[in-house]
Amino acid sequence: MDSPVLFAFLVLFFTMFLQPIRALQYPQELDTEVYPDLADLFTSPTASAPEPGGFSVSLTPTSPPPPPPLVPALFVIGDSSVDCGTNNFLGTFARADRLPYGRDFDTHRPTGRFCNGRIPVDYLALRLGLPFVPSYLGQMGSVEGMSLGVNYASAGAGIIFSSGSELGQHISFAQQIQQVTDTTQLFILSMGEDAAAKLISNSIFYISIGTNDYIHYYLRNVSNVQSLYVPWSFNQFLAQTMKQEIKNLYHSNVRRVVVMGLAPIGCAPYYLWQYESKDGECVKMINDMILEFNFVIRHTVEELNQELIDANVIFCDVFEGSMDIIKNHDLYGFNVTTDACCGLGMYRGWIMCISPEMACINASNHIWWDQFHPTDAVNAVLADNVWSGLHTEMCHPMNLQAMLAQQAR
Repeated sequence: MDSPVLFAFLVLFFTMFLQPIRALQYPQELDTEVYPDLADLFTSPTASAPEPGGFSVSLTPTSPPPPPPLVPALFVIGDSSVDCGTNNFLGTFARADRLPYGRDFDTHRPTGRFCNGRIPVDYLALRLGLPFVPSYLGQMGSVEGMSLGVNYASAGAGIIFSSGSELGQHISFAQQIQQVTDTTQLFILSMGEDAAAKLISNSIFYISIGTNDYIHYYLRNVSNVQSLYVPWSFNQFLAQTMKQEIKNLYHSNVRRVVVMGLAPIGCAPYYLWQYESKDGECVKMINDMILEFNFVIRHTVEELNQELIDANVIFCDVFEGSMDIIKNHDLYGFNVTTDACCGLGMYRGWIMCISPEMACINASNHIWWDQFHPTDAVNAVLADNVWSGLHTEMCHPMNLQAMLAQQAR
């Protein structure tokens, strides 16, 4: 066995089987570090508003009162693009609870985020005046702990229940929707039906899922799926499943939904390596499937807005926003567009990021952090686009800021 492969295997074995207790206990300790005053924020009427980084500032007698959050809460459903620590509690190879993950985060320690720093929903939480949203499996289970939002996302999860199952445990899309239902029932029991319905209907639900249905299902041809479904039919199936789950959310009084499209994974270092890309050229066959998926989901969102009374669902085309970054990388300050910051092999896409020694020194000039995930700097740009279309108008029929302004009138 080649030495890099042996090294990777030993690290994965050590991580998964020799230190399970440490991995499971870690996130709750870290949550306290990220939000040292979080309990006060939930319970104290004079608690402070979050600063960038999720920390709060004590009010002095001369301080003006902090502005109230723009929405009651932010709820996150999805995969590793927005997982903030769910998989730290699961038996899976899809985990990011070791350095160098999190090295550029506010605490400079791993949290379970598949990034060197913040994920998009962290930036959006700050825009909304909310603290970073805790993982559903990492919070304490109290209503106060969940009333500002919960993150249900799980790395490896897909729209299809079994997508990503070869990596180990994960919380599937349907299971996350059930967790939302469980949360709303807890709110009803605690605060009453009317108050719970008001909280849920005025909150933002952010959905980012579907990539693993390609990475770990369709492109691997699991269950001979490519013989059963051409890409268009596969995308139609995914879209109909997504549509039904959003309707299930609607029946739980969810009204404001942000649906994220898929990123151009044909440009990800893993596929550049696997397809032996010349000069970093994206794999067109894969990107064509992603373009098609986004087209179908955007149409599905339009249907939902017509069918669901009082619902406001927006679609944000991550492919469009990401390709703008790749094509105009100099304007954004990125000079490494193909190689991952952390990994081994061609484009650093062969072996995943499993040790600090594998990571580049400066991730801020890289588009890709690891085999599949963007850097913190890219996440910041994409979050700006979701919020206001600052760099690229990638959300339809409006951005998140416009959605809130429209419903405030």
